[in-house]
Amino acid sequence: MAASNGEKSLIVSFGEMLIDFVPTVSGVSLAEAPGFIKAPGGAPANVAIAVSRLGGRAAFVGKLGDDEFGHMLAGILKQNGVSAEGINFDTGARTALAFVTLRSDGEREFMFYRNPSADMLLRPDELNLDLIKSAKVFHYGSISLIVEPCRSAHLKAMEVAKEAGALLSYDPNLRLPLWPSKEEAKKQILSIWDKAEVIKVSDDELMFLTGSDNVDDETALSLWHDNLKLLLVTLGEKGCKYYTKSFHGSVDPFHVNTVDTTGAGDSFVGALLSNIVDDSTILEEEARLREVLRFANACGAITTTKKGAIPALPTVSEVQTLLIGN
Repeated sequence: MAASNGEKSLIVSFGEMLIDFVPTVSGVSLAEAPGFIKAPGGAPANVAIAVSRLGGRAAFVGKLGDDEFGHMLAGILKQNGVSAEGINFDTGARTALAFVTLRSDGEREFMFYRNPSADMLLRPDELNLDLIKSAKVFHYGSISLIVEPCRSAHLKAMEVAKEAGALLSYDPNLRLPLWPSKEEAKKQILSIWDKAEVIKVSDDELMFLTGSDNVDDETALSLWHDNLKLLLVTLGEKGCKYYTKSFHGSVDPFHVNTVDTTGAGDSFVGALLSNIVDDSTILEEEARLREVLRFANACGAITTTKKGAIPALPTVSEVQTLLIGN
């Protein structure tokens, strides 16, 4: 559904929101960490806030615990201009927690507390269908596919969004410790692969899903399907690759002082979606798409310069400063 009266179109992000506990110092194990800082996280929520911070219109659909952390997270969404109309609260389960180890190179390792957490218990009958139907872009990951009833809620939300004319955007956001096995993760991530029109994977996810040791064009294009309009492979500090029906190429990275890579991919996705939500013809014009991806690379780079995802997500003015300087 398109926006009217000059209002920006809505991007709805579906899935999990949780608390990351991040060590106060980098490069130590969880056991060695002297303390932890709590940081709101969860990839779909990060994307929604990234969109809002860049001036877009975003809503989040998911379930939180009816506890202090759950209400804190809902409050953070609202403070960041994201609609919380799609949030449900579960009185019987807690908000998910994750302890995150920051290695000395800024990469992360995770230990999750979800047994079960509230996000896993979202039911199809709890979905705010009117909100989902109003989305011009509907974005999701794969963590919501791991268990029922959330898996059925995810599939229902996708179906409703698609029927209402939304562009479907998918970032698998692989977190292997949450899956029963590597085989199940691959099977379920690929089970909805052919529904999405925009898919973003990291280089590691590309290798996991294809079984290849290469991050080349042939490997990436093995994931192509007929409904796709854009396939993106993010390469961390090496930028990104893009593939459409008509053209493909790569966009160079921005070199920054990386502190924490948490949320960089979500920032990249939010930047892309906020730029194409009101003009999807960008996906058909390579020069314009490259400009958008350069902007998205800048957003991802800036996000790595601070600890935590949401505090590090940039504004348009911060991105423009980096673009002008490069």
